[in-house]
Amino acid sequence: DQSIFRMASLALLDHVGLRPRNVHRIVGEADPTAAAVVYEAELKAFFAGQPWPAFDLVLLGMGDDGHTASLFPGSAALAQTRAWVVSNWVEKFRTFRITLSAPAINAARHVVFAVTGSAKAQCINQVLHGPRDPQRLPAQLIAPTSGNLDWLIDKAAAGNL
Repeated sequence: DQSIFRMASLALLDHVGLRPRNVHRIVGEADPTAAAVVYEAELKAFFAGQPWPAFDLVLLGMGDDGHTASLFPGSAALAQTRAWVVSNWVEKFRTFRITLSAPAINAARHVVFAVTGSAKAQCINQVLHGPRDPQRLPAQLIAPTSGNLDWLIDKAAAGNL
């Protein structure tokens, strides 16, 4: 019931006719460190010879604490500059989360944030217009190196802009 892959499959992937070789699932129910290694190896095989994964699209959300993907405030993964995939301890949930690193996300051709709800209004203002502080606001780490970045924000989330 906590599987983002399951949610994405039910809401989108099962309905758009993607070829199975273009869907790369993180096995979140496995040992986190092993799953991160396996997932990174799968991505490196798929994107053979590239220094970073060249996803066409990375769709992200943002939490009211400024986290995105499973890059949480103050977590070790925020400093990752070499790995594509990280097993990241998230103290807030007292568990590991498997996530793409910020450099792996930033290698995408197009990154889109979809953010909704008034609970995120203050944080989104800080992420977009506040001082740069990615240890506190990890979403600030997302800046595609040669791709586009778009924000889709509902009226409630944009309330403090």
